[in-house]
Amino acid sequence: MPYQVINIKENLSQINELWSPKVVGEINDFQFKLIKIDGDFIWHEHQGADKVFIVLEGEMFIAFRDGQVKISKGEMFIVPGGAEQKPFAEKECHIMLVEPKVAVNTGGIDSK
Repeated sequence: MPYQVINIKENLSQINELWSPKVVGEINDFQFKLIKIDGDFIWHEHQGADKVFIVLEGEMFIAFRDGQVKISKGEMFIVPGGAEQKPFAEKECHIMLVEPKVAVNTGGIDSK
């Protein structure tokens, strides 16, 4: 069995488009995705599928209809499935997403 180290910094350097996740690994029924964001994304939800945001560089916010959270470098946040959300960043932010391989989407980041 070949062993493979995933270089996060190298993979991030190959991402040129904002809001366009790149799958860098899978475990069981989950995918690890790297994404660069800046500005606002659309309101959306992921029915029945929780999603983990891990901020690698910068800071981001996730707006909910009843408030918002700020996630800074070195922090993670779990968005519960079905929660209507709008991620955004005031400056470019690098994130790792962890989510099920087959998530039911209604216009989310991973549906692009």
